Amino acid sequence: MYAGLMRILYGVTGEGMGHAMRSRVVLEHLLAEGHEIEIVSSNRAADYLGKRFGGTTKIHGLHMVLDENRIQRGKTLWSNILEGTTGVPRNIEAYFEMIQRFVPEVVISDFESWSYLYAKNNRIPIISIDNMQIINRCTHPEAILDGDRANFHFTKAFVKSKLPFCDHYLITTFFHPEVRKKKTSLHPPILRPEILAATATSGEHLLVYQTAVGNDNLEEVLAKTGLECRIYGMRSGLKEEEVDGNLRHRPFSEMGFIEDLASSRAVIAGSGFTLMGEAVYLHKPMLAIPLKGQFEQVMNARYLEYEGYGQHADSLKDEGTVQAFLGNVPRYQEKLASYSQDGNRDLLGALDHQLDKVAAGIL
Repeated sequence: MYAGLMRILYGVTGEGMGHAMRSRVVLEHLLAEGHEIEIVSSNRAADYLGKRFGGTTKIHGLHMVLDENRIQRGKTLWSNILEGTTGVPRNIEAYFEMIQRFVPEVVISDFESWSYLYAKNNRIPIISIDNMQIINRCTHPEAILDGDRANFHFTKAFVKSKLPFCDHYLITTFFHPEVRKKKTSLHPPILRPEILAATATSGEHLLVYQTAVGNDNLEEVLAKTGLECRIYGMRSGLKEEEVDGNLRHRPFSEMGFIEDLASSRAVIAGSGFTLMGEAVYLHKPMLAIPLKGQFEQVMNARYLEYEGYGQHADSLKDEGTVQAFLGNVPRYQEKLASYSQDGNRDLLGALDHQLDKVAAGIL
């Protein structure tokens, strides 16, 4: 039990849905403990959290423009500048209206800048919870950085500048490099209750989560595996399943997706941290294809292979890549069998400890 309950400003970045889904778990825990919460977020994350918790302050946030499975940096910058010119004034108005009403005592930020700036400007404690800070606050082996040092240093500088000098950094991860900075601790990935409730079984189908962009011959490659492939994302707007031989294109359903993941033989997907952490927890080997130009995803995929949990690939255009992965699935399954975590107990316990310190005035 906490020394005292607090008013918490919780910021969640709107880039990608993984941050929002993980923050949902932490927010439910904090609310169950009796804390008073205000949420700031942007883009789809704000909509997702607003439906679950209400009262979310939606602000303008950065987003990425993708083409051919690669981040288009020029288009991304221009798009954010154009939207920012109209979004930032609305940000400021909504932000200050909420802050004046709420007056938080502590800030928790999942890679979100507006909540961080409030904490720094008002000299109140701030706790970081995300997976990105591992890039800056840990030392990584040569196998992870080799051939991609320029992107690593660029991303490291960005991550370092995003939320510097927090009072503590809680980093979620399924791999464990050496921590090189103080006020930093590593914890297992945050898992949704639906994942914790799922029962992993040994099916024969592949779960495939990819878009059609930049994957022109992927269906042909998957068809040649001879395995049932339950595919999400390649055909947008589906209302019902479409079957083509061993390929089953499925409309998105959260529970349907989780059931297909838990019962799969293996996973073929991008390198987003949320799905990767869920696959590792459920002991599902994964063939991970990172977005080109996004080092965080490259790092995730390389660590997945480094730990022996799956394979990293630059693309899925080569049939041999998929076949080699499938041939190694038993080896990956054996390695994954030794992975375990006690739900979210480790991370939430560490957060409770930090909030105890805030309440006692020692953080």
